[in-house]
Amino acid sequence: MPAPIPTPLALVAELTHRCPLHCVYCSNPLELTRRDTELPAQIWTNVFKEAAAMGVLQTDLTGGEPLARTDLAEIIRSARGAGLYVSLITSGMPLDERRLEELAGAGLDHLQLSFQGARENSSTEFGGAKPGTYEQKLRVARWVKKHRIGFTLNFVIHRGNLDQLEAMIALTEEIGPGRVEFAHVQYYGWALSNRDRLLPSRAQLDRSLEILRKAQERLQGQIRVEYVVPDYYAKYPKPCMGGWGRKVILVTPSGEALPCHAARVIPGLQFENVRTWSLRAIWEESDAFRKYRGEEWMVEPCKSCDRRAVDFGGCRCQAFLLTGRAETADPVCSLSAERSVVDSIVSAANAQEAEVADGRRDQMQPAWEYRTNPA
Repeated sequence: MPAPIPTPLALVAELTHRCPLHCVYCSNPLELTRRDTELPAQIWTNVFKEAAAMGVLQTDLTGGEPLARTDLAEIIRSARGAGLYVSLITSGMPLDERRLEELAGAGLDHLQLSFQGARENSSTEFGGAKPGTYEQKLRVARWVKKHRIGFTLNFVIHRGNLDQLEAMIALTEEIGPGRVEFAHVQYYGWALSNRDRLLPSRAQLDRSLEILRKAQERLQGQIRVEYVVPDYYAKYPKPCMGGWGRKVILVTPSGEALPCHAARVIPGLQFENVRTWSLRAIWEESDAFRKYRGEEWMVEPCKSCDRRAVDFGGCRCQAFLLTGRAETADPVCSLSAERSVVDSIVSAANAQEAEVADGRRDQMQPAWEYRTNPA
């Protein structure tokens, strides 16, 4: 008898791929959705209602930059009206006090504000941003504190900004959010294109984890400090998005429903669209969501592994990107026969760092590949 289909807990609503930033680690695909194919607010309203009826509790409004949608307040209002907890994930660009007040009045429950580092030049180098972006983010942080909404800071950390980590923590204490997340880059989308410049050495990673552990202990009861390590340094893989088709459903700007942000990299999968399929039918019946849900698809060593119901074989997209086969064990797993693929990448990052440190290599690096904008 087949296992029951789990109930999704969260809906990730990618409202647009338009964005004023051009982050070198953006998780959006290399091929971005055009503005003229974005779902209108009315279809999003239907999606939120269907999600709530399925048991979804929360929607994360993301992009691109969701503030690029002029109808964002209407979208928030409809999501809240459906009974969903509404979180906005934003760069804070563009936002002013009046619009924030409008969004809060529409029912916004939570705002997550992203930073590229603790200095102005981090926004320009890693985000491809215009001068003044960092100061704008600080203004947004002050405005958010005036409203009764949850507030999270997000710092994406990598080799290029780990030297700012203690300054990021100090900035967090100055701003005073309820929660802060320090997320090491994971290598999909634009981050994969820039991996050689983003992946830290083992020494850098260990130092960052020690700094973050101390901050977590010191700020306990004041600010919730969370951090995410790079998959490449893990002993076992994480259950990507809580497991394929188990906890999260993502809807793209054009209406395709995916099990995760990167799923389109896997060839042969067909993703149904909420314009023509109900959300429940997509979740329960579509081939893409059923493909890697559960354990039937697994091969060894996953098939007989004691951890198969913990990490579900790891990330299917990462397995494909590193080996060319989505069905194989995630190569970040120490039990994978193809762990050597990851080991060689990590070894190269450590060797590069050592060569720079002792003067055998110039610190000049290839140019960043910046995220582009859709038409």
